Amino acid sequence: DDVESRGLGDVYKRQIIKETGEFVINLTTSKMARETDLCGMKSGAKLDKFTKCHFETEKAQTVDCPVILQCPVSLECKVRIANDLGSHTMFIAAITGMSVDERYVDSKGKINLQQAGLMAYSHGEYFALGRKLGDFGFSVRKKGAGK
Repeated sequence: DDVESRGLGDVYKRQIIKETGEFVINLTTSKMARETDLCGMKSGAKLDKFTKCHFETEKAQTVDCPVILQCPVSLECKVRIANDLGSHTMFIAAITGMSVDERYVDSKGKINLQQAGLMAYSHGEYFALGRKLGDFGFSVRKKGAGK
């Protein structure tokens, strides 16, 4: 549909976020690439994306939005600032809640997402994530210092 290719879905989502001041960021996996792409291409004004993609949902803890249970991490957000930038709106938000699939939390409470098969989108392409590149501070740590 030509209307959707011009970003109607973005207008619809943007309006909902402006009206409610809330949203959830559901981190998707490589196994969800097809569904994630469909959700980016189709407007929720015309299609129930959750049903079409067979997503299981539950209400978030701190916002009135659904979290997608197939996603390993969901971040619940409340808008603090909305900057209109013409064709886009930049939302600056506070994370007010988070849900994490227990499979990715170790006995010490550390979240280990490298096994989750997360996916990223950049410049029209999808990429699988997961290879560890270093720990925080590795670039300035003295050689031979503890890990």
